[in-house]
Amino acid sequence: MENNCYLIGRQPILDRFEKVLFYELLFRSKDSPAFASIKNATHATSRVVFNTLSGFKMDDILGTYRGFINVDFDMLMSDTIELLPAGLIGLELLENIIITPDVVKRCRELKTLGYVLALDDHEFASEYEELYNGIVDIVKIDLIASPLELVYQMVEQFRRYPVRLLAEKVDSRHAFLRCRSMGFELFQGFFFSRPSTLQKARMEDSVHTFFKLMNQLSADAELSEIELTFKKSPALTYKLLLLVNSVAFGRREKIRTVGHAITLIGVQHLKRWVQLAIFANDDSQNLDGALLDLVSVRAAFLEEMAKVHPYTRNIPHASDEAFMVGTLSILGDSFGFSLDEIITGLNLSDEIQNALINCGGPLGELLCLAELIERLELDQANERLEKTGVLLEDVLECQKKAFSWRAAL
Repeated sequence: MENNCYLIGRQPILDRFEKVLFYELLFRSKDSPAFASIKNATHATSRVVFNTLSGFKMDDILGTYRGFINVDFDMLMSDTIELLPAGLIGLELLENIIITPDVVKRCRELKTLGYVLALDDHEFASEYEELYNGIVDIVKIDLIASPLELVYQMVEQFRRYPVRLLAEKVDSRHAFLRCRSMGFELFQGFFFSRPSTLQKARMEDSVHTFFKLMNQLSADAELSEIELTFKKSPALTYKLLLLVNSVAFGRREKIRTVGHAITLIGVQHLKRWVQLAIFANDDSQNLDGALLDLVSVRAAFLEEMAKVHPYTRNIPHASDEAFMVGTLSILGDSFGFSLDEIITGLNLSDEIQNALINCGGPLGELLCLAELIERLELDQANERLEKTGVLLEDVLECQKKAFSWRAAL
């Protein structure tokens, strides 16, 4: 595995008929990509949550299934966990969480919000009684850690509660059939599938950028100031788009600009995401300087051109949309993504999609012009300018502003 990859493990959870119902999402690191090597449970959970929301598209990880993520006490009690869409993600409470009235109250709150809750590696205990009665949905019993006699005993004890029993670490057909006859409804283990590891090229930002965002959000900075921080970071902009489309707010409004994306996510959710990012970030990669130059200059050039080009200068928000086109048009090739991978699932406006895919529409005209100038195909660029009546001195002024904007980053 390359160091500059997002990594996440995934293992299926099946029903009595060996049909996949859910996936458990697992921590993976560059040091141990094939298995979990966890030194800090909260950090591991943060990485899984952040990678799920901002590294991959949710559909790429889960398809049509629900996923489950392990949470420790700190993550359980943090409102950061509420970034995860309740309709897609369930929460597994780690076995080392001590049950207190506050924990029960928090679990009840999450249940009310629509989360499916599970107890991981669990053994029956009376202090969990309130959770068993309608708060927790699934109880996972580790077949390796629990003697067979204890497993039979727990199955009988759980019959009086409205929970589904999941047999964990099923390693043979014999174990599967035995557990099924005992009354288990759900199954997980090497017999069905070993955890697979998904990877995706990483677009990493320095943790400094996240701290800057946190300071701005804490100080109730103007939206324009927060938007500028995102605009200075192409990778962060892409992660924002993934986040907006991962967190289910019941909206299907198409995204037009960076500012629009921030408005859709909302300040409170944005704060949660930044907090999560700071804790999950390993600060291992930064965007290459030359790449940052290219993305920033192109995006700023398109933004300035949109203000003077006759196709776009009278269209509201066209300059901000042009900046988005400039940013996304380069990220694909630079990080090994296809254009389809970049835009699929981001719910971008039709105008932005048309520009990126077909170089079509007013924004596409600006993108084509920028690409011609970058390749020094100046005769073709000049032909386009003459057709639209754009003056060469206007283009040069836009270039000057774009390079000045990059120098100020």
